[in-house]
Amino acid sequence: MAVKVYTYPRRDEWNEILARPRIDLAALSHTVSEVLESVRRDGDAALRRYEAQFDGVSLDTLQVTPEEIAEGAAALSGKLKGAISRAIENIGAFHASQALGVKKVETMPGVWCWQRSVGIERVGIYVPGGTAPLFSTVLMLAVPARLAGCREVVMCTPPGRDGKIAPAILYAAREAGVNRIFKLGGVQAIGAMAFGTESVPAVYKIFGPGNRYVMAAKQQVQVQGVAIDMPAGPSEVMVVADSGADVRFLAADFLSQAEHGADSQSILVTADKAIAEALPAEIEQQASRLPRHEWVGKSLAHSAVVVLEEGQEQLDFVNAYAPEHLIIHRADAESWAAGVVNAGSVFLGYYTPESAGDYASGTNHTLPTSGYARAYSGVNLDSFTRKITFQQISPEGLKALGPIIETMAEAEGLEAHKEAVAIRLQAMD
Repeated sequence: MAVKVYTYPRRDEWNEILARPRIDLAALSHTVSEVLESVRRDGDAALRRYEAQFDGVSLDTLQVTPEEIAEGAAALSGKLKGAISRAIENIGAFHASQALGVKKVETMPGVWCWQRSVGIERVGIYVPGGTAPLFSTVLMLAVPARLAGCREVVMCTPPGRDGKIAPAILYAAREAGVNRIFKLGGVQAIGAMAFGTESVPAVYKIFGPGNRYVMAAKQQVQVQGVAIDMPAGPSEVMVVADSGADVRFLAADFLSQAEHGADSQSILVTADKAIAEALPAEIEQQASRLPRHEWVGKSLAHSAVVVLEEGQEQLDFVNAYAPEHLIIHRADAESWAAGVVNAGSVFLGYYTPESAGDYASGTNHTLPTSGYARAYSGVNLDSFTRKITFQQISPEGLKALGPIIETMAEAEGLEAHKEAVAIRLQAMD
C-alpha cells in the first residue's frame, strides 16, 4: 500500500507521475456494443436478460412501484432523512443562484436579440449501486434538473440480489422529484434510456457516473444522437499543502478519495519534506481502520506524494494535471487558488474536506475527470437547459441592417439570402 514519494522531479518527468490509471475502452467496445444493440432490438426482454446475467436478479417488472418507494422511505432513520433534506436545501440554493434572467440587447437601433433558457424536457440519471449505493448522486442530478425546468426525470439504478433498491436511493429520489425509477444497472440501463423500450422512455440527455462499462456505453450512445453530461473516468483528488497543514487531515483526504474504487487516484503536492515523509505512515495507520481497506490499497498504488518548490512550479504542476477535485491546504488558499485554471471543484483551506462537496455544501459532485477539466465544467444548472436565441427587427432596423446582410450574402454567393432582405426593403419603398 506504500505511496510513492517524488522529490523535486524534473518537468520532463511530470507526465509519468501524473498518468491516470489506464482504462482500455477499446477492449470494452465490442461487449458494450452488443449489449446496446440487443437493448435497441429486443427492448424489455433484453433488459431482463442482462439483469439476470449481470446483476443476478430475475425481475417481473422493471419500474419501482409507489409501494416500494414508501417502504424504502420508512426504513430510513429520521437522522438520515434530516441530513438529506438539508443537503437538498443547500444544493438547491447554490444551483438556483446560477439562473440568469432574460436580457434583451439592442445590437443596433431597431435590432433586438436575446436568449432564454429552456429545461431539457426529459433527462435520464444513472445512479451506481453495488458496494456503495450513491444516493448523494440522486440529489446532485435531480435537484438541478427540477430547478432547470426539466419536465420528466427518469432514473436507473441497479437492484440488489433481492430485487430491491437501496432505501436511501429511493427516499432521495422521491424527495428530489424523480418521476420514474427503474431497476436497471450497467450498459443495459444506458441503452434503455438512450433508445427507449416498452417500459423505459427514451431521454434526450443522460447524466451520472458509473464503472468503465457505463462510461463506454455513454460514449457510444453519444455518437448515436443522445447527449451525455461529460466524459468521466475514475475519481481523483490533488492536494496542495503548506507547512501548516495537518498530516492527519491530508491522510484523511487521500483515503476518502481512495475508497471510491481501485482506480481512484490521490496526489499530494508540497514544499515541506517533513509532511511528505510523514504522510505515508499516517495513511497506513488510518487505512487500517477502514472497512474498504482492500479498495483503498489498490487505489493508493496509483497515488503519489510530490515535493516541489513553492510558487509557480506547484501551480504549473496542478494545472498540468487538471484534477477533478483540488484541495488547497494552505493559509493563503484563496489567493493561491487565483492561479488555478484547470480543476473541476476547488476546496479552500484546512477545514474544507472534499467530502463536503460530495454530499452537502451545495456544489455539484458530478465533475470532469481524466484531465477533462481543461475543457469541461462540472454539472450545473446549465447542464439541464438549452439556450434558445431570439431576434426581432423593426422596419427601421432592417433598413439599417439590410444592406450589411445583402453585401455579406452576395460575397458568399448566396443570392436567396440576399433576396430575403431585398424583397422586404423593396416593400417598404
